[in-house]
Amino acid sequence: MPTPPPPGVDVPEEVLFEGRPALVPSLGVLGLAIVTLGIYLLVRWVQVLGLHYRITTSRVVVETGVLGKKLEQLDLYRITDYQVERPFSQRVLGTGNIVLITVDKTNPRVEVKSLKTDVVALYEAIRKATEVDRGRRGVRMVDYE
Repeated sequence: MPTPPPPGVDVPEEVLFEGRPALVPSLGVLGLAIVTLGIYLLVRWVQVLGLHYRITTSRVVVETGVLGKKLEQLDLYRITDYQVERPFSQRVLGTGNIVLITVDKTNPRVEVKSLKTDVVALYEAIRKATEVDRGRRGVRMVDYE
């Protein structure tokens, strides 16, 4: 694991992932698109158009909305646990979800859904970046259980 810089030193952010969810993330969506002769893909396209993810070495930014925009940001050092979800219907199409459990009061659970990327590799990159960010900020997580 890379050595974190001393606390207080600014390190440039690197983008780990940037993009939107997959238009057809699972076999269920594919089946629905076929049954509705593609009409459901228009609905899904509007949903995907209104969601943008940007994951960097310091934060996770989720932008939602098509006309009105809402921007939520989560600093990586606040993440306490990670989950990678790859149900069969998503694995077939090469997509997956990452769920971040946080200590953030306004956003205790951040779901990054339907990513068309290697979610296991992205999970590993987020996990490493979280540890580096904690070290850079001088933050330690304590479990009282």
